[in-house]
Amino acid sequence: MKRSYIIIGVLVLLVIMLGGCYNGMNRARVEVDNKWAGVQSSYQRRMDLIPNLVATVKGVANFEQSTLTQVIQARANATSLKVNASDLTPEKMQQIQQSQGQIGNAIGRLLMVSEQYPQLKATENFRDLQTQLEGTENRIKVSRDEFNDAVKDFNVKITNFPGNLLAGMFGFKQRPMFEADQGAQNAPKVQF
Repeated sequence: MKRSYIIIGVLVLLVIMLGGCYNGMNRARVEVDNKWAGVQSSYQRRMDLIPNLVATVKGVANFEQSTLTQVIQARANATSLKVNASDLTPEKMQQIQQSQGQIGNAIGRLLMVSEQYPQLKATENFRDLQTQLEGTENRIKVSRDEFNDAVKDFNVKITNFPGNLLAGMFGFKQRPMFEADQGAQNAPKVQF
């Protein structure tokens, strides 16, 4: 009789421990999803600012059409990618990073070329948009960092024992992190 109480006690303790482990992994997964939503929100803010920037540039200067076209095309490419947090794979993460990198490059070229147009730089709308874009780029960086922190915590939870046993049973899979773009270690060359 005493032996059956010990076995029941051990089983109850085991169920409580495994339940706590599962709940911790689930909480970490929800946090990753939440941080991914923050990244998407920051990207959306950037997408929302681009049409205003393009319209301001068009209205003030007879600007290089190819530069504006590159910005518009990069935005269209980036907005066509729809990925939710539960469907992130390394390949999809690379696609997202590549499309967002194209936007960053196109905006960078637009701002760099705008230096050649003093009447454009002098407009309040352009300065305001430029400031908002700089702030948005900072938000994107912070959102990516927070996402990577959440992914790291999640991946540790599902790969450490005993979480790794439960992770496979309940379909928890490692999530990819944002990585630096290729060539990011090289400083950009600015020429006027």
